[in-house]
Amino acid sequence: MTVLSMVRRGAFLAATGVGLAVAVVSGAAAQVFNPTVFTLDNGLEVVVIENHRAPVVTHMVWYKAGAADEPPGKSGIAHFFEHLMFKGTPKYPDGEFSRLVALNGGRENAFTSQDYTGYFQNIAADRLALVMEMEADRMTNLVLTEEVVEPERLVILEERRQRVESEPSGLLNEQVSAATYANHPYRLPVIGWAHEIRDLSIDDLLTFYRTWYAPNNAVLVVAGDVDPETVRTLAEETYGVIPRQDVPQRVRPSEPPHVAPREVVLRDARVGQPSWTRRYLAPSYTSGASEQAYALQVLAEIIGGGATGTLYRSLVVEQALAVSAGAFYQPGSLDVATFGLWLSPRQGVEVDDAAAAMDVNVAALLADGVDEEEVERAKQRLIDSAVFALDSLQGPARILGAALATGRTAADVEAWPAQIRAVTAAEVNAAARAVFKAANSTTGILLPEQG
Repeated sequence: MTVLSMVRRGAFLAATGVGLAVAVVSGAAAQVFNPTVFTLDNGLEVVVIENHRAPVVTHMVWYKAGAADEPPGKSGIAHFFEHLMFKGTPKYPDGEFSRLVALNGGRENAFTSQDYTGYFQNIAADRLALVMEMEADRMTNLVLTEEVVEPERLVILEERRQRVESEPSGLLNEQVSAATYANHPYRLPVIGWAHEIRDLSIDDLLTFYRTWYAPNNAVLVVAGDVDPETVRTLAEETYGVIPRQDVPQRVRPSEPPHVAPREVVLRDARVGQPSWTRRYLAPSYTSGASEQAYALQVLAEIIGGGATGTLYRSLVVEQALAVSAGAFYQPGSLDVATFGLWLSPRQGVEVDDAAAAMDVNVAALLADGVDEEEVERAKQRLIDSAVFALDSLQGPARILGAALATGRTAADVEAWPAQIRAVTAAEVNAAARAVFKAANSTTGILLPEQG
């Protein structure tokens, strides 16, 4: 099990918010994955994506509850619970779920983000009924005892030590997130604060389970060598018998306007390569000026699209101030998102000097803007790179699952190419000027300890 980080530095991967994109289409009305979508009587949303290249399937269940839905002072519950979902029910005791998946040649895992928690199995198509039955069983019948919870608590604390506390970049990222959001729960780490993980009780965990784990708060996605009617029948026989329940609305504290830039500097003896990042609060697909999300995706591709991005060309190639530089954007958040810039200075170059050059690039962008030719090239690269999603079973399932778990629809995903194609240079420039404001930023700097 892992804490899933949705940040990707590849421009298009970051632009989708889920790590993959949609396929090449030739016209604005063309379809992408052509999913079949329906809802069971108990409220479970079901998405079927047919792909008959091989007799295998990806089976995923997404719960609309993540780290940002945790009660105050209880950080880490969503991720803790992700681990506990593998601990067994009366029908499938601890370890039996995983044993049966492996015995049938499958693979499984799970992930937690700020906005959702997901569980998946990749398995032969003729074993789909088995994993659907087991996954439906643990939706409501999980058994938690001290003997189950306490060893897993130690596992999670060790995971935190390895992934965060032992990594200067992990520590900085955690502190920058805390500084970026003054009020919104996105400021809290998905894995949780160590002292709060230690204090979580069985009652806390069971309350979270009983509050959010319900069929009418979940999305089932099945992708692969299946037909929709078979999936519908199996879903009704397994998930369909689970009663719907009252699920609270996801009401979260909103982020107030920022009136001053923030900066976090971390010095650590373990740092070998300094780094600099700056995050700006930005709209997402579903929050704020959401109509700007597509223009910001194009902007991220123009300035941060790998070796073709303007930041890389300026800071790495032309000025030789950095060994890497780019941009990222995460529009898939349910609430306020971030648009980020980053660089790693070349050996012998001070971080402040490289950062000053980054500021010059941003100032030039805001003053001069991008032109239509840059925009057209970026749009084409975004759409062209998306073809790889169809080579993956899990890719389309992740894209659609994440969309439906964060307030979007399958139709929104299908319309993505048309939305990107419609972006103009004027819209990109307007979005850049709306987002790139000093008061709206948080800068993180990672440095070695001073000698």
